[in-house]
Amino acid sequence: MKVANEINQARRALLKGGCTAGVLALAASAGLLTPGRVLAAPWNKGAFEAKSIPDALKGLGAGGSAATSADIAIKAPDIAENGAVVPVEVTSQIADTQAIIILSEKNPLPLLANFDFTEGSAQGYVSTRIKLGQTSQVRVVVKAGGKYYSAAKEIKVTIGGCGG
Repeated sequence: MKVANEINQARRALLKGGCTAGVLALAASAGLLTPGRVLAAPWNKGAFEAKSIPDALKGLGAGGSAATSADIAIKAPDIAENGAVVPVEVTSQIADTQAIIILSEKNPLPLLANFDFTEGSAQGYVSTRIKLGQTSQVRVVVKAGGKYYSAAKEIKVTIGGCGG
């Protein structure tokens, strides 16, 4: 009985995989799946390797200063017990949010994350985990309507993340 059960499970897995491949092939041939829609956009190496926040923002095209906005909410712990895993949620109430950028002043590489949104396809919300080397201001920059807005929150780190 056990052997028959294993054979049935293997047959189901094979059928499921075959059906999935067939649906994907059909979608690709119909032009519904294109590399731009399926794969993530190439990362901005210059911005992510920048050593300062102004250089990272310049690499992302945000060159100038960003206006401070109360419409950006940063939900993160005031004190992170472990800097290697710090949960952060960002909500932008700014209309036409196109990107959310998360930076840390004291990390060796300050650009932590860059989330781009297709126009009208998503609300301005991200939830992620970041790594902080030490107590630092976490700055969020939001691109909306071609302009840049920012907010910041200090997070105290008790155990080192990327620094030790």
